[in-house]
Amino acid sequence: MTLAPQVVPGVPGAPGAPVVPGVRATARVTATRAGGGTVLSVLAGDGPFDLRRIRSYGDQARVCVLGAMVAPLGGDRLRIEATAEPDAHLHVTTASVTIALRGPTTEPAAYDVHLTVGDRAGLHWLPQPLISAAGSNLRQTFTVDLAATARLVLREEQILGRTGEPPGRLATRLIVRRDGRLLLDQQTAYGPDAPGWDGPAILADHRATGQLLIVDPTLTHQPPQPSPHPSPQPPLQARLFGGDPAEGLAVLTPLAGPAVLITAVAPDSLRLRRLLDAAHPVE
Repeated sequence: MTLAPQVVPGVPGAPGAPVVPGVRATARVTATRAGGGTVLSVLAGDGPFDLRRIRSYGDQARVCVLGAMVAPLGGDRLRIEATAEPDAHLHVTTASVTIALRGPTTEPAAYDVHLTVGDRAGLHWLPQPLISAAGSNLRQTFTVDLAATARLVLREEQILGRTGEPPGRLATRLIVRRDGRLLLDQQTAYGPDAPGWDGPAILADHRATGQLLIVDPTLTHQPPQPSPHPSPQPPLQARLFGGDPAEGLAVLTPLAGPAVLITAVAPDSLRLRRLLDAAHPVE
């Protein structure tokens, strides 16, 4: 972890140049197949990331990320790298919500997640929601590289503002490659300077949004069932969930590959999670 300030780009090394304070930290997790199960061959926390082994589930190794300090703040550069090697199964969650705060500078914070899943391996990335607090400025990216036979369950949820306050600036991007080919590249922005984010075409009056991405080779033969009594429909057809728009809505969208993307908007985090779970429950 590095606490030293960073010179503002464009004026490197200039005497008396303004600097951007912030934490630089990278945490790493690697799951490896061994002895009929999965072991954690690398578990290295850093900065605000305190990584803890938790009880395994079957042959799935599980890790919980605890916050060791307040982060991300403006100017922070944070990164998590998680790898499931061939035939390994890894589940990663967080102990609590992540709150993006203003910090000592108006410079954006960067929070990058890099996931790599090998052949016949599986990775569940299921953190608690991210809250964009008033005055914060965060750029979050997910970069995922999957082998052709890999499985992925990835959930991300954003809460725009704490109770009674507007959100900060939040930009998120999700890039997924499968077998070296682009499967999904999606970018969204919310808060001040993001045109139309709270208009009727995007969130309207809702302040919670999220998505669940499922990539699984078996989806080409047996897609996930979104409810106990689904109506007869062709496999992997788009489906809508939620009856009252004021209570939130979710849509299941098939992707051009063995994958589905479930996107939801809701008034709050509780109803958001209920919608995502109704579309496809995860452990």
